[in-house]
Amino acid sequence: MDPYAWSWNAEVFVVLGMVVAYVAAVRREPVGAWRVASFVGAMVLLFAVSVTPIHTLGMHFLLTMHLLQNVVLAEWAPLLVVLSIPPALAASIAGFGPVGALTRPAVALPLWIGNYMLWHLPWIYDAALRNPSALLHLEHLAYFVTGLLMWWCVFQDEPHRLGAGVRAAYVFAGFALASPIGLVMALVPDAIYEFYSDAHHRVWGLDALEDQQLAGMLMALEQAVVFFAVFAYWFFRFLAEEERREDVDPPPVAV
Repeated sequence: MDPYAWSWNAEVFVVLGMVVAYVAAVRREPVGAWRVASFVGAMVLLFAVSVTPIHTLGMHFLLTMHLLQNVVLAEWAPLLVVLSIPPALAASIAGFGPVGALTRPAVALPLWIGNYMLWHLPWIYDAALRNPSALLHLEHLAYFVTGLLMWWCVFQDEPHRLGAGVRAAYVFAGFALASPIGLVMALVPDAIYEFYSDAHHRVWGLDALEDQQLAGMLMALEQAVVFFAVFAYWFFRFLAEEERREDVDPPPVAV
């Protein structure tokens, strides 16, 4: 049996399981349409990188497509899933086991960035791609779980009620720490992943180095867009809160 086909089936079943779990969890909760849309968007993204040609290209031919899978698993899909969770359900989740400790900013961000960097080390990256029925699943699961923890600090109030300024600073730190991954891939003079260097069939006329440079540039660009948008949202929230605070408590007037 083709191990890549097994990987495809396994990830589809995981996504379907998440759909069932979400429907069961929110069926008695008041859930806004935008939260449901966020969850649907996350599932569409996960399906797109699991069952479309993106999956085949990433698993066999192009680093660019595999990096797109990683970005979806570590950033976009977790962000949308966190947004989809209503406050009451979030409070229940936050009270479960170690969730409270793992969602502390000082814990969640190092876990996310450390995991991201670890799996992009060339020998680990290549090993995961050569073991799609085992190690690759661990990689994808680690991306998604640490992504959930990272975005939880940004968009959920439980169990840590962080101010808008803290959240803006947290998002900026996430961008500053993650962006070198893509920049390094775009700037190094040689292809660093043997798996794609050894590919016998190139796609879109790209050689291994061009593929790597394109992947790195696109990763750096998407992080600049996504993280800046989230940072701007919380930064302007912070400014608005400060302005309201000054309106309520004006500074004393010197006599």
